[in-house]
Amino acid sequence: MTSWLPALDKIIEAFEKADPNPNFRLWLSSNPSPDFPIAILQRGIKMTTEPPKGLRANLLRLYNTVTEESYAECRTQAKYNKLLFSLTYFHSTILERRKFRNLGLNIPYDFSDTDYVVSDDLLKVYLDEYEETPWDALKYLISEANYGGRVTDEIDRRVLRSYLDQFYCEDALSIPNYPLSSLSIYYIPEPGPLQTYKDYIMTLPTNDSPEAFGQHGNAEIAFQIEDSKIVLESLVSLQPQDASGGDGEGGAEQMVYDLCEDLLNTIPKAWNLENVMKAKADDPSALHVVLFQEVERYNVLLDRIHADCKAVQRGIKGLVVMSAELDAIFNAFDKARVPGKWLKTYPTLKPLGSWSRDLLLRWTELNTWIEQTYPRVYWLSGFTYPTGFLTAVLQTTARKSAIPIDTLSWDFSIINLDEKEITQPPRDGVYVRGTFLEGAGWDFENGCLCEPDPMELIVTMPIIHFKPIENKKKVGRGIYQCPMYLYPLRTGSRERPSFMVMVELRSGNVDPEHWILRGTALLLALAI
Repeated sequence: MTSWLPALDKIIEAFEKADPNPNFRLWLSSNPSPDFPIAILQRGIKMTTEPPKGLRANLLRLYNTVTEESYAECRTQAKYNKLLFSLTYFHSTILERRKFRNLGLNIPYDFSDTDYVVSDDLLKVYLDEYEETPWDALKYLISEANYGGRVTDEIDRRVLRSYLDQFYCEDALSIPNYPLSSLSIYYIPEPGPLQTYKDYIMTLPTNDSPEAFGQHGNAEIAFQIEDSKIVLESLVSLQPQDASGGDGEGGAEQMVYDLCEDLLNTIPKAWNLENVMKAKADDPSALHVVLFQEVERYNVLLDRIHADCKAVQRGIKGLVVMSAELDAIFNAFDKARVPGKWLKTYPTLKPLGSWSRDLLLRWTELNTWIEQTYPRVYWLSGFTYPTGFLTAVLQTTARKSAIPIDTLSWDFSIINLDEKEITQPPRDGVYVRGTFLEGAGWDFENGCLCEPDPMELIVTMPIIHFKPIENKKKVGRGIYQCPMYLYPLRTGSRERPSFMVMVELRSGNVDPEHWILRGTALLLALAI
């Protein structure tokens, strides 16, 4: 649709010459888009609409759509009153949960009133049809069919299921004022007229605490930081782009030139792949195949960095014409961002300075493996394709044990040792370091998840032993299946999904569902 907007701009421009009917009006509706032509906006009257914010506003809006006739249709009124409120709270919760971004839902779905109305109709039908409440059928149809039909991420589906397991259960009907969160103010009111529910909703606070959604107080800090970043980026985008201006001698051009010089002096040259392959020829293992592939990918990146920096310097000197590609690199450097073409090797959200330091660490890690032998502990985020490395570990075990690779799966254990204390690699599998825990704390003494301290948004995890085992049993109670992602953007991109593997962590003194609602996950890299 955005590709047609320039044509629309010309059509609207022609209206001024065509002298249209005085009663002619053109109404356009659109979500915010950076590609929307400014000229169209300048010619017309602009109005913005925003959905209500907060649980109270959403609950009240939904209850205002319920008529007295619809409310009285169900024969089992007591059940229906309570479960309708649970459904309304569920709908409002998943809408508001989006504000927590990665800790809320991986993808900000546009759940609509239609999802709510269809679920309400199903609720009436099933309560009238069955004497005993069909919990499994209701939960499946609501979480998997109605709302789940929009959900494309399996981790997000898990969040919806966890909410409905909490809101749609026998206790919700039998316990008076059944709590819907850890905060006592949110509960299911006792059955009564429609107005009594509206009156209760009006007693709720206008500003919601993160605990109302099953989140920790730190989640509010995280989304406020992200909102602040958006505001600052918007302010930066409004600044005039003047390559020759700015503070200091030479302005932006001199700054970018010096930055290119610094990168050329800092970033190492590419390896000689043939020499690397010859050095490891005596050990044709699957892990060495991964090493060669990593060297090849990093070589492409290192060569591109040196070539692009030299080309930008020549463009600044006026020796070559600044093409669109060089101009994009110049603008990225000017804003301390990583050029888009450099991100093809591996995804990241780091600014240019952090990214270049991280690249040096990656080069050092790989170079140590090239010059010595297999690492005792692997830095998993140092690989451009960590999933390829883990697959190679499974292949190594499958060959050694003469078993099919598809019968193998991962077993995980936490190693409370410093890397320097580990003198040998494990007999089976690999030790992995450098993972970060988001959305929870880590109890180092008991080796389990725990509540994070205030302001503790990220926790560096101990070394994890990834051990391939055959015919693994089902996950036991008290184990949280923690998703591991390449970087903070959990959805990744169409070309490179961010999700890697489910890591089993002990859930501590709470049920695993507690951490599902917290959005707890492991990250291989941060955005700083």
